Amino acid sequence: MLWSLIKILLFVAAIAGLTYGAGYLMESEGGVMVTVAGVEYTFGPLQTVIALISLVVLVWLALKLVALLVAVLKFLNGDETALSRYFDRNREKKGYQALSEGLMALASGEGRAAMDKARKAEKFLKKPELTNLLTAQAAEMSGDKRKATEVYKQLLGDDATRFVGVRGLMRQKLEEGQTETALKLAETAFALKPRHEETQDVLLKLQAETGDWTGARTTLNAKLRTGSLPRDVHRRRDAVLALSEANDILDESKPIEAREAAIEANRLSPDLIPAAVMAARGYLDQDKKRYATRVLKKAWEAHPHPDLAAAFAQIEPEETAQARIKRFRTLTKSTQDHAETKMVMAELQIAAEDFPEARRALGDLFEAEPTARSLTIMAAIERGEGSSDAVVKGWLAKALTAPRGAQWVCDNCHNIHADWTPVCDNCQSFDTLSWTAPPEAEISSPTGVEMLPLIVGALEDKSDEDEVEDAIDAELVEEPEEVAIDDAVQARHAEK
Repeated sequence: MLWSLIKILLFVAAIAGLTYGAGYLMESEGGVMVTVAGVEYTFGPLQTVIALISLVVLVWLALKLVALLVAVLKFLNGDETALSRYFDRNREKKGYQALSEGLMALASGEGRAAMDKARKAEKFLKKPELTNLLTAQAAEMSGDKRKATEVYKQLLGDDATRFVGVRGLMRQKLEEGQTETALKLAETAFALKPRHEETQDVLLKLQAETGDWTGARTTLNAKLRTGSLPRDVHRRRDAVLALSEANDILDESKPIEAREAAIEANRLSPDLIPAAVMAARGYLDQDKKRYATRVLKKAWEAHPHPDLAAAFAQIEPEETAQARIKRFRTLTKSTQDHAETKMVMAELQIAAEDFPEARRALGDLFEAEPTARSLTIMAAIERGEGSSDAVVKGWLAKALTAPRGAQWVCDNCHNIHADWTPVCDNCQSFDTLSWTAPPEAEISSPTGVEMLPLIVGALEDKSDEDEVEDAIDAELVEEPEEVAIDDAVQARHAEK
């Protein structure tokens, strides 16, 4: 309010001053006389002031006109001027508008329109670092792979855009199935940006696919350092990679290193079943039965598995059937209600020819969770107890159409694997295999192979082993499916 009053007072004072000055000039005598070409011009005081003001305005306009003429000459000569900057601003405005429209077209899935807008943006902006990426992605969307490759290669020439170019080429090679080239490009991209999460994942996947376990562990550690991988997941996957290293070393006939790698994998992830089995066998090679027992017990408590039972049986291969039952009770005491425990103990009792105890050990598993294995065990129990052939065949017929039970199933694509592998054979996913029952749609009818897994290892003397094999032969000689079961049992004995 006060400031408004002050401004009003200042305006009135200025008007009063101008009025007073004009009145003073009008009342003043004398003036200015100017002679031009022999003609005299006389100006009064007020006229003189007006003439001076007009002269200043004319001089200012003349200077501006001269500056405009100079700018036009410079513009025609190619120099940067206010005029050129005006046209540049117009071009930039059109270029950025085209770039924005191209991005919108790309997001809308209109590849051809995005290509046209990208060309227009490049024409106006002359900034390939902005428009090349849009051009490459638009070319890929419209199916012009050659143009996309050409643009990505152009991006390699600039330090600011090199990573984008390498990544684009890497994705192209992945789509084309050129794994070896894609791996080299992924390594280059990882060297340029070690913290880029997508590059880490692609590199880790490719290294696992190609069996570069050492490189994969390095990449995995980088993911942990950058915080893109939880510590517990890192520990598990590092164990998988260590186990894969151990498998490779074992294939190269280097047992000492294989044992060390397997034990390291088991230490990193005690519940990793293949690592526990390999570590236990490594300890057995060193005659460290106590360590092997401890490793297998810990893994069994985490997840009972037939491979763990087979490895546990190998600790004392010459023991009697009764001794083996007693020793296995120490392994299974904490998992009495687990299906695997029931089937293992039932198989042990069958090997000891105590069929009533085998039935008690199996419980109602054949009803609660009927699988090919549990139903086949029931067939063996019925045969051992002297049931008729019709009863035994009935159980075997059920087994042939029953689910297989838990298997190595990929969590990503649900593909079933006969053995554990670090990388899924179907979808190439890393560390996605779980020991679980596959979805019902994935279950195929068993063919008889490995339908009756028996506890491995030789009995105390040859006569005992012959009795068990004779009992199996007597049970499974009638039907072709039963012959297949017998062959599987014989193969299991030979293998173990």
